[in-house]
This record gives sequence, C-alpha cells and structure tokens, in this order.
Amino acid sequence: MRGNRKAGRPAAVPQEDSRPSSVDVLRARLAKLGIHRDFDLVLHLPLRYEDETRVVPIAQLRPGIPGQVEANVLGSEILYRPRRQLSVRIGDASGELYLRFFNFYASQQKALAPGARVRAFGETRGGLLGGEMIHPRFHVLHGEEPLPAALTPIYPTTAGLAQPALRRLIAEALERTELDETLPEALRAQLGLEGFAEAVTALHRPGPSADEEALGARTHPAWRRIKFDELLAQQLSMRMHYRERKAKRAAALPAGGALVGAMLARLPFELTRAQVRAWSEIGADLAQPHPTHRLLQGDVGSGKTIVAALACLRAVENGAQAAVMAPTEILAEQHFRKFAEWLSPLGVALSWLTGGQPRKERRSALEGIASGATGIVVGTHALIQEEVAFRSLALAIVDEQHRFGVEQRLALRSKGEGRSKGEGRTKGEARRVEPHLLMMSATPIPRTLSMSYYADLDVSVIDEMPPGRRPVVTKLVSDSRRDEVVRRIHESCLAGYQAYWVCPLIEESEALQLKTALETHAALAAEFPELRVGLVHGRLSPEEKAEVMSAFSAGAVQLLVATTVIEVGVDVANASLMVIEHAERFGLAQLHQLRGRVGRGAEESVCILLYQSPLGEAARRRLRVIYESNDGFEIARQDLLARGPGEYLGARQSGAPLLRFADLEQDQDLLEVARDAAERMLHEFPDAARRHLERWLGARSDFLKA
Repeated sequence: MRGNRKAGRPAAVPQEDSRPSSVDVLRARLAKLGIHRDFDLVLHLPLRYEDETRVVPIAQLRPGIPGQVEANVLGSEILYRPRRQLSVRIGDASGELYLRFFNFYASQQKALAPGARVRAFGETRGGLLGGEMIHPRFHVLHGEEPLPAALTPIYPTTAGLAQPALRRLIAEALERTELDETLPEALRAQLGLEGFAEAVTALHRPGPSADEEALGARTHPAWRRIKFDELLAQQLSMRMHYRERKAKRAAALPAGGALVGAMLARLPFELTRAQVRAWSEIGADLAQPHPTHRLLQGDVGSGKTIVAALACLRAVENGAQAAVMAPTEILAEQHFRKFAEWLSPLGVALSWLTGGQPRKERRSALEGIASGATGIVVGTHALIQEEVAFRSLALAIVDEQHRFGVEQRLALRSKGEGRSKGEGRTKGEARRVEPHLLMMSATPIPRTLSMSYYADLDVSVIDEMPPGRRPVVTKLVSDSRRDEVVRRIHESCLAGYQAYWVCPLIEESEALQLKTALETHAALAAEFPELRVGLVHGRLSPEEKAEVMSAFSAGAVQLLVATTVIEVGVDVANASLMVIEHAERFGLAQLHQLRGRVGRGAEESVCILLYQSPLGEAARRRLRVIYESNDGFEIARQDLLARGPGEYLGARQSGAPLLRFADLEQDQDLLEVARDAAERMLHEFPDAARRHLERWLGARSDFLKA
C-alpha cells in the first residue's frame, strides 16, 4: 500500500482500451462525488458493508436479513404476471429459493440456465412459491472459487458508476498512495489513536471478524481516527487563519476618551453583567494594533445594540469612523434611531445610508462620510457600494452576520483598508491597515459550531436578559380555532395593546394553500373597522415600510400584518401579542426571532403559533421545541441537530468543506481533543501540521477568510 505517488495527484482512471471521451466521462462522474485526486479516493469511505465471506444454507436464511447462498440453478423462465420478469429457481442440500429479476438482460438469462452453479447475495422475503430474493447480486461459479477475505464495502456512488468499478478505482488508489503518518508519534500514542494506514485499511477492507455494528455506527477505532484527523484539519486551518489575522495591522483604539463614559452616564438603565463583560472583551480588542474579528452573540432582546454603540464611540473618541451594516432597512433604521437617541446628545455626527433614500440626502451622506465629518454611519448593503468612501474607517460592525455573504463582509472591511508607516521600515514602505470587525448575531450559535466552524473568531456572549423582561408565553393553536384567535387579537387591541399577525407569503400559492399577508390584512381590516390595521412586506418601497413602521412604533397602528421582514430589528414595547400563521412552515430560528418581537415591555406577552393539521413529524418536533423553550441557545442546538451545519452556517462557508465523517453532536469529545492537539502541533510540530492540512484539504485549505 506504499508508493511514491503523492496525495495531491489527480485520481487516475484506466487508460487501456479507453478512448479519451470515456476517461472524461469517468472523471466527471468522480467529480460529482468530490473525487479529484488519489487521496479523495482513499477518503471515499464506505456507507456500509455486506458479508460475502461466508455461505449460508438456504434453509437458514432469515427474512429481511442479507445473506449469501451457493446453489445450483434448477429452472429458469420468463413470466409475465404481474409484469415481465425473470424467475430463477435454485437449490442446495437444505432447500430451494427463487431469484427474481424485473430488469434483466438476455446475457443474464443465458448465464442463469439450468445446471449453472451460482452465488447470490441479497435479502430474503416470503413469496407465493416460497422464499425469494429480488434482484440479488450474483455471479456464476466456474470451478472452485475462494470466498472473499474481507467484508464487501458499499460506497456512495452516482449514476453510471457501479460499485465494482468504484471498488477497483479505490483499491488502485490505495496501492499508489503513500499513507504515512502526519501525527507525531508521541501525540498519537498519548491520544490512543490507531495508525492512519491501519485505520484506512480497516475501513476499506474489514476482515470477517470485524465488528460490523461498530463499523456501521462509526464508533469503531478506525472511524475514530478518521474523524479525529478531519476535525484536526479543520482546527489547524481555523487557527492558522486566526494567527494570520493577528499578524495584520489595525488602528489601535485605546480607552481614555470622554464619550463612552458620557454615554453610560446618560443611560436610564445600567448594563447587565453580561453586557459589561462583552464590552470589556471588545474594548480590549479594539485597543490592540491588529484587527479584531469578534462575534458578539446574544439572544433576542439581550442588548447587543448598546454594546455596538459603545464600540462605535470608542472609534469616534480616537478620531476615526465606524460603520454598522444591517441586512434589512427595517433593522438598519431601528439601529439608526437607537444610535441617534443615545449619541446625538453627545455631539456625535451620524449618517444614514440605504439604497432607497432621496438623491440629495444620499449625496449629503456620502460627502460627510468621505470628509470624515460623519463619525458613525448606519445602513444596509448600500454601505459597500463603490461610491461610498470613508476617510478613516477603523471599525466595521455587521449585524445578523449570517445573512451576509463573505464577499459582502469583505467589501465593507475593505472600505477601511489603508496604508500606514510601519515601525522599523524603510522610507516609503508601509503595511496595510484593516479596520476592526465586529459581527453580531441574535441567532445563538451552538457551542459545537463555535468550537469548529467559528474557531477562527473570538466570541463574546450576552447570556443574560435585561431586568424586568418576562418570558413570552407560547401557545399552540390549531387553525380550526382561528376565530378564537381573531377575538383575542381584537380584545387585546381594544384594551390598548398592539399586536402582530405574521404571514409566510405575500402572494397566493395554491400548492401550499397558505393565507397571504394581503388577504389577511384585507380580512382583518374589514372585520375591525374601529382599529387601524397596518401592512408591511418586502415588496413595499423603503418609504412605505418606514411610514408603516413609524406609525406602529408611535401607537397609531394597533395591529400590524407582516411577513418575515419584521423578523429582526422591530422593538415596540407596547406590542404584547403575536400570531404566527402557518407556524409549521417556519424554521426554528425564524420562529424564535419572530417571537422575540414581543415581550419587550413590562406586560406579559403571548405568541400564538397557529398551525394547520395534520402536522408532519418534523413540523411537530419544531413546534414542540419552540413551545417548550425560550432559551435561544437550546433552540439553536435543536436547530443544528435537525438541519445540520450546512444549512445552519449559510453564507459563512466560502468554500469550506463541511465535515463528512465527524458529527458535532456525537463527537464532541473528539472535537475538544482535536482543538487542543491543533494548538500543540502548531507550536511544537509545524511541519506535521502543514502536511496534515495538505493531505486533508489540498487546494481547499484556504477557507473561511471572513
């Protein structure tokens, strides 16, 4: 299994008797499986195994359990009931069995002629004439043939690439590829891990005595070694990117100005201990001469915005600028209003920048940003347009960071890149200066994700709610009781409170049979002529949205019918009731975010999840989770279990390979060990760390840059 061929070389395919076109076809099929080099074939590990190492007498076959028999063909015929099929009767000394084929070739019929001796593998079931195998795997014996010495691996494959061909390619790659150790021997022994070559061999060619249950459950020692190596590669890559960022330069923003203290003194409330802790961590980062990349996460309503405002003030105190980018105009406007309320009395110049604002207002904002007269600018994607130029951007804040792509975050950060004289450098030489980057998320990130896909970031957590906040009462109500819900809304609004009615679509979808926001608004407005019913959705112009939201915030609108544009950023203390229609159609994170729009005042708030029966099992599980918990971190953990990291991470990926073998929930212990091992290898065995990354990631090792 040793050779001189390196893992990075493209996967070889048979050249003999093959035209280039067939080679290209095979390469394309391999590419669909993510296979581009020999080492990709080595790591193309089996889904399961079949035991062809022994033969079972026909009489000992058990229904539903795969088994292999060796018998003589006693008869063969083509039947036409209920459909055309090949029926083959075989027998051994213990009994008889039927092999049934609904798709077959003439060559197969000829091979299975009476008198032939065959080995057949498959699951047995009861048939009209006795036991039968449907489409078993078989081959005709010619003389004595030894049984395989290892379990037969069944690999993930694609159309046009049969298991025998894939097994042959993998076997050839195993012979060509050097499977040397990348773990230092002392570290491997300390962790009690199998050797890499031994682990790969055990997975591709497990012997007859191998523990099939452990192999199938991926708890076998060989699987543990592969999972560890994969997690180690991820940790090494993340830590190396973290180090690279720490080596770059940023404008140091030390404490000492008067603005932060003045703002804290003016606040009508005290920061929670969690907010103080988060601000202390962020403030310490900003004082450093290298760019921070910190994620500030906290549940809905935990008070992240005030911490972001303090960070912006730190930049202004040091004569620099700060930018806050939000994914929606509603959220951006909410931030701008809060910032203006807190910072305008301190004399801090603020600007507001979105795509839909009037040209004159926009031109004025751009001039203030370019001249440096504006200290803090809040906006949407409009902040990263080419015409936006900052004089001295030192801090970029991205709210709801998972809604932005990597390119968008990079574009905002690049607005602050500049040149500064480096100490000890020759005349005219300079180093690039980057702004500090603070990302915020109201969708809590489960601990295992923070340890793995977010290991390149520093993380601050606000895990405490402001005093006086009462948990939102969540109720599950069938759509058959819709009239009761409507009456409840009416009574609440007449009592002086405000309410939301959230709909999942704004246009009719016959396939989904969902009520639309437009229909619901018209129906509720007609039913409650004494109430003012507002409507907000994504198709409205920015001005129309702002007008409706302002009226709702001011109390002029009692009931707001909305789509998920209100998922984040809406903060109306008097709104104490929310109805989420077709709640079964929403994801866990969305339901939790929407529910967070109520419960912001002193009164008890209620969120009614209006669902349509019958509920599927997945929808039932989601609604049960949101009904039983108000803890955003537990909800996020359940969301991760349900959806997996691919959907959960969204735009963060930038080409990052998702974990193929390790499971973040089941393999937490390995993740923690891999994290510690990565630090040790980078310090003590840097060459081994580099070789391990090259083996596992190849050309993909440069990921998660933002």
